[in-house]
Amino acid sequence: MNPSRRWLFHLALGFAGIGFLAAAFAGMVALFAYPKLPSLDALTDYRPKQPLRVFTADGFQIGEFGEERRTFVPIKDVPAVMKNAILAAEDERFYQHGGVDTLGVLRAALANLVSGGKRQGASTITMQVARNFFLSSEKTLNRKVLEVLLSFKIEHNLSKDQILELYINQIYLGQRSYGFASAAQIYFGKSLKDLTPAEAAMLAGLPKAPSSYNPVANPRRARVRQLYVLRRMNDLGFLDARQYAEAEKESLHVKRDPNEFSVHADYVAEMARQIAIEQFHEDAYNRGLRVITTITRTDQEAAYAALRQGVLDYDRRHGYRGAEAYVDMSEIKSDQDEGLDEALQDVSDVGDLNPAVVLSADSKSLRVYRLGGEVITLSGEGLKFALPMLSDKAPANKRLRRGAIVRVRKEGRDGKPVWQIAQLPDVEAAFLSANPADGAIRALVGGFDFNRNKFNHASQAWRQPGSSFKPFIYSAALEKGYSPASVMEDAPITISSGETGSQAWTPHNYDGKYEGAMTLRTALTKSKNMVSIRLLRAIGAAYAQDYITHFGFDADKHPPYLTMALGAGSVTPWQQLTAYSVFANGGYRIQPYIVKRIEDAKGTLLAQAQPRLAGDESIRAIDPRNDYLMDSMMRDVVLRGTAAKAHVALKRNDLAGKTGTTNDYVDAWFCGYQPTLVGVAWIGFDQPRRLGNGETGGAAALPMWISYMEKALANVPEAMLPVPPGLIPIKPAGEGGSSGSEMIYQESLPPPPLDKPDSAYAPASEGE
Repeated sequence: MNPSRRWLFHLALGFAGIGFLAAAFAGMVALFAYPKLPSLDALTDYRPKQPLRVFTADGFQIGEFGEERRTFVPIKDVPAVMKNAILAAEDERFYQHGGVDTLGVLRAALANLVSGGKRQGASTITMQVARNFFLSSEKTLNRKVLEVLLSFKIEHNLSKDQILELYINQIYLGQRSYGFASAAQIYFGKSLKDLTPAEAAMLAGLPKAPSSYNPVANPRRARVRQLYVLRRMNDLGFLDARQYAEAEKESLHVKRDPNEFSVHADYVAEMARQIAIEQFHEDAYNRGLRVITTITRTDQEAAYAALRQGVLDYDRRHGYRGAEAYVDMSEIKSDQDEGLDEALQDVSDVGDLNPAVVLSADSKSLRVYRLGGEVITLSGEGLKFALPMLSDKAPANKRLRRGAIVRVRKEGRDGKPVWQIAQLPDVEAAFLSANPADGAIRALVGGFDFNRNKFNHASQAWRQPGSSFKPFIYSAALEKGYSPASVMEDAPITISSGETGSQAWTPHNYDGKYEGAMTLRTALTKSKNMVSIRLLRAIGAAYAQDYITHFGFDADKHPPYLTMALGAGSVTPWQQLTAYSVFANGGYRIQPYIVKRIEDAKGTLLAQAQPRLAGDESIRAIDPRNDYLMDSMMRDVVLRGTAAKAHVALKRNDLAGKTGTTNDYVDAWFCGYQPTLVGVAWIGFDQPRRLGNGETGGAAALPMWISYMEKALANVPEAMLPVPPGLIPIKPAGEGGSSGSEMIYQESLPPPPLDKPDSAYAPASEGE
């Protein structure tokens, strides 16, 4: 016999002997182990852990909470391109073998022998299902045998489609995602049916090593794996030449933040999570609960954009603060060096404020590198904001130079978005809106960016309301017999130390001007501090303290001192929304709510909100005549007063509200409404400090409210509160600028109290 043939004969004989021994060993193990294999109940009665999900009222997902992020999808709903990508990557003979692919084992063994080491595995999809459901990841012969036996048992009891369905829904794919439907949403923000072949191939490459081939953490390695899967799909006939070429060239848009959804509603999602946990405890995280909130996508996005722009506009008014940090550029050899991506990998985007590394800088231009390879040149208007930090006189630890980390943002200009230098703002803000008829929250943004600051300023921040609190003092005065036509003196006042019990207090009007006698309507329109103080002094601070509880305010947060007239107490934006809803809906105190209903994974209703509606006399807060007169006065604030910008911008006559600025420009507010929608805007620093000269409610907060209402009221017709019975017109006192005839309560009322000192007082802030 030829020596070479003799060698092949002995090799074959050796393999046959090894195969015989292995088969004998496997048979012995199977004989004793097969009857002891675990029950397949976990597969035949598959109940995967499904996370808590939160949605808008119109069906958009805004949040997901749970250890395992999974969306169960039946095999019939898995598109062919996803199935084919999985088979090409993991088990091309899945529909031919009986659980163990002997041809695959031989091919892998030969490849490993030729390569001199372990390079290929031969686990089938069925074997992976067995491992994921029943076995550990230890690499021992005993576990491998059990895996094989379990695979045979699974194949004997389940159809191929059932096995593939289990695999598609159970496999771990990185970023806490389990199953391909969840991964499609997390990595691409898409459902399975919308995936392209290139995207399907990227996902199909993940099971082999989710951390190594993760397109968020390792985009380059993920790309290599994706190209391999695409080649296999082409080789197996799943993609023709044209489809393969297009998939290779396709540029994928991977979500850098796997928690990002199409609606910016992180604060709402967190509020909904807390409500679900209170009711269903820790079980809420794996039952697949669906929490449906009251917000709508259109309203929420309008509020988010309005708040972000308002904060950024404020920030730009107060100058550029310089580089965030610096990168060591000594090892960076080119503008496309991998080190640049590594330097930016841990610097997160904050909405549309993208981090970038400065490549070069001079007095007129800045070249920066964005994650992913984009090099941007900033100059002219795009760089104007940061010019002071390009100067040699700029502080060394803030100056823009090579290696500085900065922020860039695309802003529209002449209909075309262009890159501009930007920065992370220090100031915070809140905006929320609701339907005043039932309290359903339409939009809520609790801060500039949830990932930077999870504190919800809309519901948790206790701040001084400033002059936005004056309407409640005026409403109390109407109940004491005053009318919008009542006259008060706008003149300097000093409260003696004997009256205050401490030091003398000399408050001022915001603008330092005093106009003498004027009606209450004019005083509120112009936000005159002196009139508000005199009015509170006349009706009694203790009476006002009790009266404001009708609107939902806490009495203990508003001590009965004269400074209450200037909003020196403490409120939350949520409370302001509740209170202004009373004025908007005809005098009823509704309870704002943000969760409409909660369902289980099958859509069964578990809980539902049951709000009490405006019109229910059991929740009446103030007399309808009082409400009508206050609405009329606050419409004047918008028509010709401190909020006139809203009337100019929106060109509506049914808007009402009040600006608010606290002492020394610490907090700025605008609280206002149209009869179908109430909104509250606030801006200030977490650690209270000056916003800056001129940063009033009308300058800093009102623009956010206008921007939101412009979109929210776009198709809403004008509406006015109806005149309630029991009001009679009177001729107003002669006063320049007075508008039309006034009204008072029809029945006889006691005369207004005298303008007398109020013994309860403690000095505090004064505002607009």
